[in-house]
Amino acid sequence: MLTLASSMRNALAIAAVLVVSLPLAACSDDSRLVINSDGASHEFKVELVDTPESRAQGLMYRQELADDAGMLFDFLDERPVSFWMRNTFIPLDMLFISADGVIRTIHVNAIPHDPTSIPSQVPVQFVLEIPGGRSKELGIEPGDTVEHARIKAAN
Repeated sequence: MLTLASSMRNALAIAAVLVVSLPLAACSDDSRLVINSDGASHEFKVELVDTPESRAQGLMYRQELADDAGMLFDFLDERPVSFWMRNTFIPLDMLFISADGVIRTIHVNAIPHDPTSIPSQVPVQFVLEIPGGRSKELGIEPGDTVEHARIKAAN
């Protein structure tokens, strides 16, 4: 009987730890990204890619992307980057974002299957790909800010 009571206490202690940690997990949700633009907030559900293999694959071969969806590339440090659209079937906007979450440059409506290099023009840590034309539609411009669990906002 003593063993059963001890097991129950351990189970309750584990459950308590899990319940307490749930709010922390919600705060560090890698799939939620917000762009703050001219007083408006635009929320996107993103896939995070941060390995050479996942960055190389990106959104290639995808046939569609929801209006509120995207892919966030994390290069883990700031550097010049470039993309191309080879094997990409949908037009994309590419938002080039510095480590502090500021959008530095935007390439609107990258053309599907185009092998032409699309450079960041400045060192960035992140690139957000969203459906082609969405940045114009939402009024997103360089200088706007991005909130995400990986991004350390400027003070």
